[in-house]
Amino acid sequence: MKLHTFNRLLVTLVLGLVGGAASAKLAVGAAAPDFSTTAALAGSTFNYTLSDALKKGPVVLYFYPKAFTTGCTIEAKLFAEATDQFAALNATVIGVSADDIDTLKTFSTGPCGSKFAVASDLDHSIIKAYDAALRIKPDMADRVSYVITPDAHVLYVYDSLNPDQHVTNTLAAIKSWQVTQKK
Repeated sequence: MKLHTFNRLLVTLVLGLVGGAASAKLAVGAAAPDFSTTAALAGSTFNYTLSDALKKGPVVLYFYPKAFTTGCTIEAKLFAEATDQFAALNATVIGVSADDIDTLKTFSTGPCGSKFAVASDLDHSIIKAYDAALRIKPDMADRVSYVITPDAHVLYVYDSLNPDQHVTNTLAAIKSWQVTQKK
């Protein structure tokens, strides 16, 4: 095989892996799969069930690859800073990763600022149900945020490895949804 043909194949493969990462997420309007798992808030563990959280209002369910990595720390801090804004909209936030619960207990008091819960998905069942596996490393979650309405449907999906816009976009989606609910 000639070198330039090999290079083209390699570029195609890389672009396919990177570019294809956003293609398998749950669609807007899809039923949001219910789940129960162990979560941590302010260093303490508890059983989290999505259907119970939805009784209080919309839920931002965000998936992230790994606690304490740069992007995940940035994203957690941004969600922590916006917790009061979400609460004012009767919305709650839950982060999900494949990290173990002991790691998440520490993460919940660190970057999460004891402001919102983070949940463990060691068996990847939640990640799989939400089509949120990182394509290049399927044992980790991708960085994707879902807004789920109280009737357990996906209102909004934001899929980007860049952590910067997840909070802004999910807040905007909830605000827009609430305007439609008042009509």
